[in-house]
Amino acid sequence: MIAARTSGTSPSLHSDSLSLLRHELIGVAGAPVILALGGISATHHIASTDEDPGAGWWEQLVGAGRALDTTTRRVLSVCFADGGRARDGRPHSTVTTHDQATRIVDVLDALGIEQLDTVIGSSYGGMVSLALAEGWPERVGRLVVISAAHEPHPMAIGLRAVQRRIVELGLSTGTTADAMALARAVAMTTYRTAGEFSERFDTENIGSAELPAFDVERYLLGAGERFAATMAPERFLALSLSVDLHRVVPENVLVPTTVIAAHGDTLVPPAQLRAMARRLPDLRAFHLLQTRVGHDAFLTEHQQLGQLLSAILEH
Repeated sequence: MIAARTSGTSPSLHSDSLSLLRHELIGVAGAPVILALGGISATHHIASTDEDPGAGWWEQLVGAGRALDTTTRRVLSVCFADGGRARDGRPHSTVTTHDQATRIVDVLDALGIEQLDTVIGSSYGGMVSLALAEGWPERVGRLVVISAAHEPHPMAIGLRAVQRRIVELGLSTGTTADAMALARAVAMTTYRTAGEFSERFDTENIGSAELPAFDVERYLLGAGERFAATMAPERFLALSLSVDLHRVVPENVLVPTTVIAAHGDTLVPPAQLRAMARRLPDLRAFHLLQTRVGHDAFLTEHQQLGQLLSAILEH
């Protein structure tokens, strides 16, 4: 029988220093705990439950009989801290991946979890996972890092810096929603690959001679508008900057670690992850997902990644 979901609140660092990150713990009571962390858009809701039937951000991989099997384990996920909101709409304070790890330890203490069986982090969540393993190795049984490195790639920093400038310009001109949508549209081009776009989209003008439009343009702007409707600008700015401030020394990550890269990932190139993997004291394996998607493979390659995670968790 699956235990009832437990949760707590507050994603704000400055509002209450004693408050916990919003979190969700699902699975069999008393079973080993997996901490699963996603990208900056991920919430604490990772998979549907009887109490919350809405789909979670990793719905295809978490649940009864899935790779992260909630009939044999519990799965914990959190909503990242964002530094709160200042009067001008910008972040109230800077948040680092080590800050996130500190707040996760607070959640573990509140839940009475002395050690996590496994920590699985993807994208920004992988950075936070590395920070957690570096700072609190005794709380991490083993680590799986997906599309996340010990530091950001210079090209990725440049791309995110431009996105933040777009949002800041929107805040200063009263066009925040449009700016958020444009920043996300730019980001979407980095989450996927040119190969995927060439297969998915035609190059013909689907608008008019006076107002040209293209399939890929509508896709990107539509994704941006959906993102702008759910993500506050100050939260986006804080978490985007947190990615670029991330630094971990691989030699200090002493727990058993598996590294998973994605073919074609422009934000976290496989070569960067191979270099990090060679520096890890207890590297168990390095895997390369074969995908046309690139960085977003952790959200789209359910079968391939699910088989890989199942094999890791069996040992």
